Amino acid sequence: MPVCDVCHNECNLNEGATGLCKARTCREGTIVSNNYGLITSIALDPIEKKPLNLFYPGSNIISVGSYGCNLRCPFCQNHEISYDFGLRYEYGVKHITPEELAEIAKEYKPQGNIGVAFTYNEPLIGYEYVIDASRQIHERGMQTVLVSNGNVSERVAELVIPHIDAMNIDLKGFTDSYYKDTLGGDRGLVMDFIRKAAESSHVEVTCLIVPGYNDTDQEMRELARWISDLKDGAGRQEIALHISRYFPRFKMTKPATDVDKIYRLRDVAKEYLDYVFTGNC
Repeated sequence: MPVCDVCHNECNLNEGATGLCKARTCREGTIVSNNYGLITSIALDPIEKKPLNLFYPGSNIISVGSYGCNLRCPFCQNHEISYDFGLRYEYGVKHITPEELAEIAKEYKPQGNIGVAFTYNEPLIGYEYVIDASRQIHERGMQTVLVSNGNVSERVAELVIPHIDAMNIDLKGFTDSYYKDTLGGDRGLVMDFIRKAAESSHVEVTCLIVPGYNDTDQEMRELARWISDLKDGAGRQEIALHISRYFPRFKMTKPATDVDKIYRLRDVAKEYLDYVFTGNC
C-alpha cells in the first residue's frame, strides 16, 4: 500500500483512496495530486493581507487557492475549501494552468501586481502546481509568495523553497501538545520548514493567539526567542512576527481574544524581535 510522503500524516492509500488532506490520491499505485490547477478562490490582494509587511510593501498580489488541508484546526476560517465538504462544487472550481495563471498575474501589473501568492487553503499539499506555476511566473519577471502552515516533509520543502521569493508561515504555538492534540500537526516539522526557508527566502511568521491554548507570556517569550535566532535569507534582517487575534469560527465558539492580550504579547515578543505586528485588532 503506497504511503504519501508529503506531510506528517503519512497516509496509507489503497488504489483510488484519498488522503486526510482531501487533495492527494492513489492512482495506478502512485500518490498524485487531485487538485492540480483547480482554483476555488482568486483575488487581487494587498501584500500586507498575506500578511507580508516587509516584502514590497504597498504592492498588490494575485492570490490563488485550491482545496484541501493537512491540519484540522477547529477555528479554520476557510474550512469550506480546506476540508472539502463537497462545497467546492457548490462554489465552483475553475481549472487554471500554470501558464494561464502567470498570464493573469502579468495582466494585473498595471494595478500594482507583483506576482502570485499561493494561499487560502494549504498550498503545499498540491506542491506540484506551486512549482510549475512559480516557474512560469518567474519567467515573466514576477514574484512568488507562499502562505503555508509549514507541515510538509523535508523532501517537499527542498523541492518548493527554491521557487518561492517570500513566505508567511504559521507557527501556531510553541508546544507539541497544542499542535498534536488540537491542530493535528507537527510543531517540529513546521520549525524545520521555517528554518530551511529562512536560508534563502524572505520569511515572516504568523501566530494566531487562541485564549487558553497558546496565550501565555512564557510561550510567546520562547517562540519569539527562537525566531530571533533566525535571519531572513533574502535581506539578512530579522524575521517579522505577526501576532493575530482569534475570532470564533467553524467548530470553536469561545469568545475572541482580548485585544489587550494581543498588545501584551506584542510587547513580550518585542523583547527579542524588532519587527512585531498585530492583526485583527
